[in-house]
Amino acid sequence: MVVKADAPRSVTILGSTGSVGTQTVDLVSRDPERFPVEALTANRNVTLLAQQARQLNARMAVVADPAAYAELKQLLSGTGIEVAAGSEAVAAAAERPADWVMAAIVGAAGLEPTLAAIRRGAIVAFANKEVLVCAGALMMEEVKAHGATLLPVDSEHSAIYQVFDFERTDSVSRLILTASGGPFRDKDRDFMAAATREQAVAHPTWDMGAKISVDSATMMNKGLELIEAHFLFGIPEERIDVLVHPQSVIHSLVEYVDGSVLAQLGTPDMRTPIAYALGWPARIATPAERLDLVKAATLTFEAPDPVRFPALRLARAALQSGGGAPTILSAANEVAVQAFLDRRIGFLDIERIVEETLTALPHRPLRDLAAVREADADARRDAAGRVAAIGATAVGSR
Repeated sequence: MVVKADAPRSVTILGSTGSVGTQTVDLVSRDPERFPVEALTANRNVTLLAQQARQLNARMAVVADPAAYAELKQLLSGTGIEVAAGSEAVAAAAERPADWVMAAIVGAAGLEPTLAAIRRGAIVAFANKEVLVCAGALMMEEVKAHGATLLPVDSEHSAIYQVFDFERTDSVSRLILTASGGPFRDKDRDFMAAATREQAVAHPTWDMGAKISVDSATMMNKGLELIEAHFLFGIPEERIDVLVHPQSVIHSLVEYVDGSVLAQLGTPDMRTPIAYALGWPARIATPAERLDLVKAATLTFEAPDPVRFPALRLARAALQSGGGAPTILSAANEVAVQAFLDRRIGFLDIERIVEETLTALPHRPLRDLAAVREADADARRDAAGRVAAIGATAVGSR
């Protein structure tokens, strides 16, 4: 795809009311003539969705929850903005003729709309790592078949993308994903066993949504990113390392065969990787705080602790097993994390549910998206049963 660097670029934001979505809206709103908005979608936050649609003069606003349709329609009455509801409408929004699509819908729910944007050859910025975790090989085949451009928005993968030599991939010896270590980096297992929702979502450096914040606390976030990096950059699992870097200044590194290590640095602000994708191949200004290395002073690094944080081991095992294993891992984790956020299970139950579900279910090959959906559904049912069993045990022990 030939892209003129400074040409106006029409935009669709899938998941505009979430953490990444709202930060994308912030950037787009700073230059509305360059980034006219085709469509915005949200799960059920119709108040914010309507506000964003009015602010950006979007052509269409879609809410995934059909029960919220009437309220959205009323809020946008008289604006001329199209209104729709339901999962099919979200996918239809992705099919509309926007040049650039932000795929920021959390979890497997983002798979269908992201695929819809890819299949029409759009530039797709994706902040939903579960899409590549659930269907990595199939998704990359679709990108190639339809001439789409896939730009990562995770700070780690954006960092790698910016310093990765796509013309000479055989010169890359290793990818190094950095991790903040999350809120429990220096906590023991006893502390984590009693950890509350509030403690788990209190990320020390990044401003993120609840699900991804819990994933950071378990370090499953880094496990999912490892799988994502494998599919996105075509690097084998054994050549992808993880390094804990609490200051979140170095966002990831690429090591080359000559010993050179290239890194992307910046303050921990998601608007930087979002802006890189939004402006690509040009760069656009952001209000992010500039990196002051003198102020940062000391950058530290440590290996992740496999005993306190077994999620990395589970992610590597899933990737090594192949087939539907990464899909099962991701789906079980979604169910377990939501149960923790709903205060139905403990923090350490998350990893246990994921491991047990991953062990219990077969890792069948994923030949098409129907197989992905089946593996995802099976994993959700199994994990939900385990959540219910933990709840029943807790009640019985009172």
